[in-house]
Amino acid sequence: MTPSDVQQKIGFDDATRARLEAYVALLTKWQARINLVAPATLPEVWNRHVLDSAQLLSYMAGHPGPVLDLGSGAGFPGLVLAVLGRDDVILVEADRRKAAFLQEAARATGTKVRIEACRIEALRPIRAGIVTARALATVSELMHYARPFTDESTLYLFLKGERADDELTTARERWNMTVDKAPSLSDARGVILRLEGVTDV
Repeated sequence: MTPSDVQQKIGFDDATRARLEAYVALLTKWQARINLVAPATLPEVWNRHVLDSAQLLSYMAGHPGPVLDLGSGAGFPGLVLAVLGRDDVILVEADRRKAAFLQEAARATGTKVRIEACRIEALRPIRAGIVTARALATVSELMHYARPFTDESTLYLFLKGERADDELTTARERWNMTVDKAPSLSDARGVILRLEGVTDV
């Protein structure tokens, strides 16, 4: 998949595509020094990482932020969403090297984003309108991490794989929630979980 393919699927202008290309170029450069993404996925970065992240944008349209991106890693999905126009994204990443990459990527792409280089548990109090996460933990664990920063109006958007149903079954033992599942644009086995109205059981 090419940058143009992603541009066509998501719908953004050429200037945004150029910023995403700068981001991917920087990712490729830094990948030689620190493990930002699984090496085998780098040749498929536009599909596996950029499109996978960008598809969340339409699911949060009209929903107030800020967007709290847990375990941001190389910036998927949080930094991609910020490049695409969300100006209220908070990236939380405990690994100092990855946080340094995020700072440099934000600078190189001219992207407004807040970066918190700390563990989720150490994050200063905020109230998140939206919580995002990808490849970090199970649904139940993600809810636990996010709970101090959320309320019943918070929207949760999680990119998940084949175990999504099992994870939801476990999560429902502890949380009440409204669940909407949508197929992933980037992976036939993947799903987007949109969770709302989350309360304790």
